[in-house]
Amino acid sequence: MSERIAMCDRIVGVAWRRLRPPECWWCLAADDSWMNFPLRISGKGRGLHDITQDVEGAVRASGVASGLATMFIKHTSASLVIQENTDPAVMQDLQDWIDRAVPEFGPKANYLHNSEGPDDMPAHIRAAITATSLSVPILDGRLELGTWQGIFLWEHRRQPRTRTVVVHIA
Repeated sequence: MSERIAMCDRIVGVAWRRLRPPECWWCLAADDSWMNFPLRISGKGRGLHDITQDVEGAVRASGVASGLATMFIKHTSASLVIQENTDPAVMQDLQDWIDRAVPEFGPKANYLHNSEGPDDMPAHIRAAITATSLSVPILDGRLELGTWQGIFLWEHRRQPRTRTVVVHIA
């Protein structure tokens, strides 16, 4: 068990804080057939935030040469997407599109659920029409993403929040 905790603590390249044992499920795994790396992503407001390096850090730490990395976000007002990672205009166009599709204000924004502010229910709808989990193959110890692909946490709330993304590697 202590070797697993030491390996978990050696994850390199993870930009944001991650959960520490005993919350780290990998450290509690019964065998080496799967591992979970919960990543805590904090301080990010609305928009798309590249978490590719965080996920790659978990893959490196796992030591898995060939397998599958599945990411799951444990929230109902943020989502995950694989998208172009080079041109920032793509991120802006995506954000503009979802703002038009699911508005916070105006006649189309007549939501019953608004206990946490006007961006609350739109954030839930935006997460419902995007993705809460993604899978990416691992080959030769690396994520098999395309040349221009990155993994993004899409925060749908205006205020910065801490989010947990679990990276399951098998």
